[in-house]
Amino acid sequence: MNKNQLTLIVILGLVIGGAGLYVMRNRQSSYTNRDQQMGEKLLKDYDINSVATLRIQNSSNQVNLAKVGDTWTVVERNGYPANFGSLKDFLSKHWDLKITKAVRVGPSRLAPLQLVPPDKNGSGTLVEFKDSSGKTTKTLLLGAQHVRESSGESPMGMGGDSSWPDGRYVMVDGRTESVALVSDPLSQAEARAQNWIGKDWFKAEKLKAISVVSTNATNDFKLTRESETGTWKLVDAKPGEELDSGKSSSVTSAMSYPSFNDVATNDAPAETGLDKPLRATIETFDNFTYAFKIGNKTADDNYFFQVAVTATIPKERTAPADEKAEDK
Repeated sequence: MNKNQLTLIVILGLVIGGAGLYVMRNRQSSYTNRDQQMGEKLLKDYDINSVATLRIQNSSNQVNLAKVGDTWTVVERNGYPANFGSLKDFLSKHWDLKITKAVRVGPSRLAPLQLVPPDKNGSGTLVEFKDSSGKTTKTLLLGAQHVRESSGESPMGMGGDSSWPDGRYVMVDGRTESVALVSDPLSQAEARAQNWIGKDWFKAEKLKAISVVSTNATNDFKLTRESETGTWKLVDAKPGEELDSGKSSSVTSAMSYPSFNDVATNDAPAETGLDKPLRATIETFDNFTYAFKIGNKTADDNYFFQVAVTATIPKERTAPADEKAEDK
């Protein structure tokens, strides 16, 4: 070996050693950065109040919630108002997410952690935040839930061996270096439109009269009473007909706390049965009128249903004869 060969070997050794040191320091720096993130907010630099559209997508469905004026709506339900309470909780929860553990991942670990986005045939759930211009400002990919195993009592009070989700793997803005485990399973992030619609509906009170008109006139009837605490009577009762108080009770209380499962987006009357519906009308002592249409029965034992509300509201208040001036 001559002097030139020895010099070349030394130079190569220095280059390889320097490269190895550079890679090692980069890895150490990566671990250090992750350690600094533990316990911090996942979305610490993001203004959650700037969100005007929220999109949740999985491998089979998606739902878009959009703010129209001051009202949040569900796009897939023809702009029906969203459940603002659920939406507020959802946004607040994501804004306050804390990193439990930073996770070092490579491409081969993304699929086992369910951190492959749905548009790439993955099983992750994509949460997209957009501003008022429609620009995507932040994305959060929700992966597999972390399951806690226990041989003791579960949080639900059930004894014996049990397990329950206590966290979830997440990735911010598609960056593998941002993968972390958070201490919330984020089970609310479902891409089902019916889970996001507001179900605060009407409540008929102080019922005065109830009438039902069907396609078969022999099934028509009307119930009335003279006061809010009065007894219900069957109008135009035929000889021998008596009102069944048990059945009338179910009819008169049916609209006290009504709810519904979903908003129908198919408005073809012949398909919903609302072209030849069963009609019902409720009149109240405070001059509200509720007109109902009940259509066809669905495969899952629900009915297509429509309601319209009108009211006759006095323009001026009628004061009692003995009302004092200060009360007026």
